[in-house]
Amino acid sequence: MQYSPYPALGRATRGVTLLELMLVVALVLLIAALAVPAYTGYIDRARVSRAVADIGGISLQLARWQTSFGMLPNTLADAGGDRQIDPWGRPYVYLNIANARPGQLRRDKNLVPVNTDFDLYSVGKDGQTVTAFTAQPARDDVVRANNGRYVGLAENY
Repeated sequence: MQYSPYPALGRATRGVTLLELMLVVALVLLIAALAVPAYTGYIDRARVSRAVADIGGISLQLARWQTSFGMLPNTLADAGGDRQIDPWGRPYVYLNIANARPGQLRRDKNLVPVNTDFDLYSVGKDGQTVTAFTAQPARDDVVRANNGRYVGLAENY
């Protein structure tokens, strides 16, 4: 009898069974079920980080404007700059408090205005907001508070 390094040659090869195929598909679906939420969470955190960085940069730009002209601009467009759209594709909201009505100011859990110079924020992932940080539509907003000493999610302020 002659030894062959390829024992399947010359004989009929066995194919993949339906059970083996179903097992592989189930394994792929399990990995996808774990990976998709993790990836989505990563994307959400990256967008929040970008919004925090953008708001910090815009705040510096507004401070330079105030130093140069002795007052804050009425709109972000007046101040110039290239980052006026948040990571969710919506414009950042800017409010010069000197020109604001009392009901427009962003407020903390004690309903005290969070800034005395200007409000600057992104309405966040859901695209909805209200002035009080504790309300559900405002919790995902990325906000500037405490006159710039805090920039982050409203729910963490």
